[in-house]
Amino acid sequence: MKTVSLYGLLFLFIIANCTPVEKHSFNDGRWVDLTHDYSHETLYWPTSDTWQFDTVFVGQTDKGYYYEAFKFSTAEHGGTHLDAPIHFSEGKQTVDELTIDQLTGNAIVIDVSDKVMENRDYQISAQDIQHWEEVHGVIPNGSILLFHTGFGAKWPDAEAYLGTTLRGEKGVANLSFPGIHPEASQWLVDNRKVKAVGLDTPSIDFGMSEMYETHQILFANNIPGFENLTNLDQLPATGAYVIALPMKIKDGSGAPLRIVAFLAD
Repeated sequence: MKTVSLYGLLFLFIIANCTPVEKHSFNDGRWVDLTHDYSHETLYWPTSDTWQFDTVFVGQTDKGYYYEAFKFSTAEHGGTHLDAPIHFSEGKQTVDELTIDQLTGNAIVIDVSDKVMENRDYQISAQDIQHWEEVHGVIPNGSILLFHTGFGAKWPDAEAYLGTTLRGEKGVANLSFPGIHPEASQWLVDNRKVKAVGLDTPSIDFGMSEMYETHQILFANNIPGFENLTNLDQLPATGAYVIALPMKIKDGSGAPLRIVAFLAD
């Protein structure tokens, strides 16, 4: 009996001292849509095919009921979309191999919009992340890390958002927008464990990048990227819960993404 009592007391002690599992209730709060819609205004990389949306049928059928149907085509990497790790890292995860857990979680939002206002080609540094942590604490493991640059407000003006209206290789050569510095990406890989990164620009690398080192570093570690987000100005530094679900394309290197955030009351 004494043995049973001791085990019982030990069990109660463990339960009392365990950190409670965080639960997410979606009853009290509001949703923020972080997704641009797809339309003929959707912006694409200068060398990508653009959005195609064609009518199959609209109107009254010969049987007397109303019917609508359309067909569309799009590049993987255009509009609000996900970059799968295989996009820049051979043998890493494809879109369909990403788990739901990787694509959902508590969001950390770092606002660098003031620095971007001074330099539209600004590269987010490890110091930006460290300064955020000095105020808000260390980024928890398993966070989704989002960077608010202010560029989401420029959509869908190609000149303002991309830095150019040119298409093809000339367009690529004239891209101008902020991104994440490779040194910051390496610092994240070495020092923090985030599920994914995202920002409100066309690429996680800045516009003038030629080697896309940030893509290479993060994707080699199976950390996917979310690009062309919007409404990040509506999210707090901490406290939002993100759900980022791409079209599940088998063997895809990227996919259109519907990403939302929940803000509890």
